[in-house]
Amino acid sequence: MQTDKESPADMKTRPMLTLDDCRKISAAAEAEAKKNNWIVAIAILDDGGHLLHLIRMDGASPFNARTAIAKGKTAAETRRSTLVWEERIKAGRNSMLGMPKITPVQGGLPIVVEGTCIGGVGISGVQSHEDEQIAAAGIKALG
Repeated sequence: MQTDKESPADMKTRPMLTLDDCRKISAAAEAEAKKNNWIVAIAILDDGGHLLHLIRMDGASPFNARTAIAKGKTAAETRRSTLVWEERIKAGRNSMLGMPKITPVQGGLPIVVEGTCIGGVGISGVQSHEDEQIAAAGIKALG
């Protein structure tokens, strides 16, 4: 219950993605893909793993779109690169495969601003390390 002494200014605030942010990330990621002649799907999700923006470049498959969303969701919800999950499994932590809705394939990165995860970017369509390169280029466009 709010009293006369409390004000909305006392509430915690944090950065969050806007549509313009999504457009910047997407444009930079698409530019990186085009520069390398790669055809991919680009998914941008909020910190709860909800899809905000999706681009499926001409020639990218429906599966690429679904995989990009899954990678971005994993990065956003876990606040970790999907490579972290892939490496854990490669190192023998097969129990990680039982984690709910984790996509342990490189190509998903969390978007962190001012120390707070505000979402994730997932890319699918080329080699996993190239997917991550595209995601990183997109995130870098935020500044």
